[in-house]
Amino acid sequence: MHRVMRAQRIQDFIFHKLTMGFATVVMLALCGIIVSLVMGALPAFREFGPGFITTVEWDPVNDQYGAMIAIVGTLSTSAIALLIAFPVSFGIALFLTEICPVWLRRPLGTAVELLAGVPSIIYGMWGLFVFAPLFGDHVQPFLKQTLGQIPYIGQLFQGPTMGIGILTAGLILAVMIIPFIASVMRDVFEIVPAVLKESAYGLGCTRWEVVRKIVLPYTKAGVVGGVMLGLGRALGETMAVTFVIGNANKLSLSLFGAGNSISSTLANEFAEAESKLHVSSLFALALILFAITLIVLSAAKLMLLNMSRKEGSK
Repeated sequence: MHRVMRAQRIQDFIFHKLTMGFATVVMLALCGIIVSLVMGALPAFREFGPGFITTVEWDPVNDQYGAMIAIVGTLSTSAIALLIAFPVSFGIALFLTEICPVWLRRPLGTAVELLAGVPSIIYGMWGLFVFAPLFGDHVQPFLKQTLGQIPYIGQLFQGPTMGIGILTAGLILAVMIIPFIASVMRDVFEIVPAVLKESAYGLGCTRWEVVRKIVLPYTKAGVVGGVMLGLGRALGETMAVTFVIGNANKLSLSLFGAGNSISSTLANEFAEAESKLHVSSLFALALILFAITLIVLSAAKLMLLNMSRKEGSK
């Protein structure tokens, strides 16, 4: 008996150290990434200071660099993608879990998961050669003639209708992240105990009331996690955005205008960067993208903690 207990203690000790080692490797990898980005970005921040973040100019010929164009492009395309993808993903997940006939649920769910596995470069090629021409010929002129005539917000839908630009990149990103968000939402909706929903239906609640008062409160952490997963994918997407954003280092009020994102700038210029300051500026862009992602995830975590605290106070 003593020998068995001793063997179990040794096994527990080995298992504990092994799993702690796995977690440590993740933390070391993260720290290594941060250190390498900071070291690479230091020359650029020494040269341009904090103004690097707010400077619009990006001129490799004269070795003058600023991150504002890429930051605005990244945030704009991601915001457009999330505004479109969230309601669509919510509708897909709700239909699959609450409304869809049983015989159709598995094929549709499989189709959504397959979309999540399509390589980003395929989305980019489809966006450039199929979506952008149709969008520029039919949708952009319609938006220009309708939304473009509204005071204030009409400026967002003015300019040449070329098919590529900030809006196109945001739409392609929306198509890309919809499968991720919808899959996560569907999974968390399915874990809601059936007895809770059946009790609500028994009290006379409508389907929408069950979703709003039972399903969403029960799964809010998973829903926020799915949205953040999709937003993280949108912030860091490279190839698809590079194909359709236009890759122009300029700021424009119009969503039809060409622009740049941090990831597309890195993809286009890292291999051709020659000067030390150019390479360091690209590292600085990568560090800024890492910081943006960290801020977004931290904000989501704080929001969840605040929601949990309010529930506890009730």
